[in-house]
Amino acid sequence: MSSENRRPGGEPAHQPPVAHRPPAAEPPGGEQLALIRETVRTAKVPRAKPRTWRGAALAGEDPVARVLVDKGLVHLDRFFDYAVPAAMDTEARPGVRVRVRFGAGERNGRREGGGLINGFIVERRPDSDYRGTLAPIAQVLSPEPVLSPELLALCRAVADRYAGALADVVQLAVPRRMARAEKKESPPAPPPPPEPEPGGWERYTGGPGYLRALASGGTPRGVWTALPGPGWPGELARAVAAALAGGRGALAVLPDGRGAARVDAALTALIGPGHHVLLTADAGPEARYRRWLAVSRGAVRAVIGTRAAMFAPVRQLGLAAIWDDGDSSHGDEHAPYPHAREVLMLRAAHEGAGFLLGAHGRTVEAAQLVETGWAHPLAADRETVRATAPRVRTIGDGEEARDEAARAARLPSLAWRTVRDALQRGPVLIQVPRRGYVPRLACERCRTPARCAHCSGPLEAVGPAEALCCGWCGREAPGWHCPECGGARLRGQVFGARRTAEELGRAFPAVPVRTSGRDHVLDTVPDAPALVVSTPGAEPVAGGGYAAALLLDGWAMLGRPDLRAGEETLRRWLGAAALVRPEPAGGTVVVVAEPSLRPVQALVRWDPAGHAARELAERAELGFPPVSRMAAVAGPPEAVAGFLGTVRLPPGAEVLGPVPMRVPGPGGARPGGPPPGEQWDRALIRVRPGNGAALASALKAAQAARLTRREGPPVRIRIDPPDLG
Repeated sequence: MSSENRRPGGEPAHQPPVAHRPPAAEPPGGEQLALIRETVRTAKVPRAKPRTWRGAALAGEDPVARVLVDKGLVHLDRFFDYAVPAAMDTEARPGVRVRVRFGAGERNGRREGGGLINGFIVERRPDSDYRGTLAPIAQVLSPEPVLSPELLALCRAVADRYAGALADVVQLAVPRRMARAEKKESPPAPPPPPEPEPGGWERYTGGPGYLRALASGGTPRGVWTALPGPGWPGELARAVAAALAGGRGALAVLPDGRGAARVDAALTALIGPGHHVLLTADAGPEARYRRWLAVSRGAVRAVIGTRAAMFAPVRQLGLAAIWDDGDSSHGDEHAPYPHAREVLMLRAAHEGAGFLLGAHGRTVEAAQLVETGWAHPLAADRETVRATAPRVRTIGDGEEARDEAARAARLPSLAWRTVRDALQRGPVLIQVPRRGYVPRLACERCRTPARCAHCSGPLEAVGPAEALCCGWCGREAPGWHCPECGGARLRGQVFGARRTAEELGRAFPAVPVRTSGRDHVLDTVPDAPALVVSTPGAEPVAGGGYAAALLLDGWAMLGRPDLRAGEETLRRWLGAAALVRPEPAGGTVVVVAEPSLRPVQALVRWDPAGHAARELAERAELGFPPVSRMAAVAGPPEAVAGFLGTVRLPPGAEVLGPVPMRVPGPGGARPGGPPPGEQWDRALIRVRPGNGAALASALKAAQAARLTRREGPPVRIRIDPPDLG
């Protein structure tokens, strides 16, 4: 990426590129601020002090401000010089928010036009490379320095990693300003807490040593396979406390607010209040910004939060931790689509911090970190796993087909008996892969999927007595007939949480039935007999653990045409099964899926590490990520074709496609995907290991060139796309 400096609307001034070392398999260390403090000692034109602006006096010292404007376009991904009026000399410090005129021109020696736009001062300088008249800063919005050199360096590294614009990343990293929050002073930072006892970490090989290394100022890197049960929030809190005890900061990112609240409560109980803040959307914009400012000012040294907290400006970072990195919530759906795991790895390497990746399962990315030696495994021995895991039983397709109870009520006899016996001891969890009533329907005679006649979206049954409606456009579909065989009777392909709750309520009329899903998520349920029907990721925590769990419709998750289908299914199963009591206490899990499948066997043996290692070996053999680096280029067909014709890819790059993408209906579009009703193409570009930085640079350069020359609409570039199906 070129950091060539331009005045808004003017000609480029000569400036050498800012040095940046792209991330490798093991990201390099070194000075954190090298990306920002690179000077321009080899400029090819003499620098000049700015002229006065229509007679107005400028700052006497460092009258030039280098500004990052809030314009997230890759062809404008550079800094711009502005003059600092004398009246703003004190407040116009590096890191503050300002308003500047952007896109102005010069006519008859006078600058005219240009609209006001927000930006950040990144540097004050005595002179500028531009020889003409600089426009002045229009306004200093706030004297609070919110974009520190360390945070700016991180944003630059993330932008280069994901072929994005720096302004887009800064917009993700710095929350929206709340004036009232800035006026309140932050309390002084408390002294470091004492070093915590190992606690639950005694159960893991190398666990106590990992905590000691954090407390002594070391930089240990671990991939932690957490044991089933309710102990992981307390164990993660102890790792954070160990980093604080060593006089450094800590950051833990979780996929949702419920998990963050559990770790927040565990850390408060362990070391008391005042040492950390909770950064989630539930706090509200003003409270969240006030807490963010406390971190930025150094009044708080630790942060527990969701995805956006990955950029929290923790000072002297000693630990960067992430829980359940396979959860899709960790991937940002705004350009340039960074993933929290990769951002925290960059921070750990560039800021000299420890790293901890924890989950009940293990992703292939985590397996690669262990295989390459970048991180070390933190896992319990098999005897401890057997003592804490529930018993897992399977029901295959053949057994289910022969079961009269399964055909009549979608609940096999084994599952029915397990539920009946477990309800005598406590609550029972039923995991259903979809929400709603019957979200997928098909012709009863020929199994042709039922689709809307208007937009071809899937027809859904939203209730037992309600008309069919389209899941995309919402239109009702009375009098549906199959276009293939003319049949008028439908059958469910996938049953949702509401339908399952209704069936279970009829089967167990004296037992309360609770549902937990996207529209209404339960945090906890009491330790009393009840049926809890939940979608994956929304499972509430039972006080004494669930007596049993049913994992229904496994084929619906395993049969998805996605490279990660097996990994994701196992992750969801483990998350639910970990809430069940251990086998010695009578805990049982019944999974309805073919027993011979690899994810099912991994669940039965409770061996997520082995499953991830085998998945990684297959990816390496086939050349799939994360062994290789891959980028997805999507957009209108002519835009994708034009982009591929101009991009200069690194040697050995392989282009797969382009192929048409699925056309979403109204309401079915995903962030960053094709608009409803439009046809997009997608091409995948694959490079060998070690060429990821070169690929990102080439894609970014081609996108900038197309925008500069106005060669049609831009394409969407996504590095390491999560879906390759």
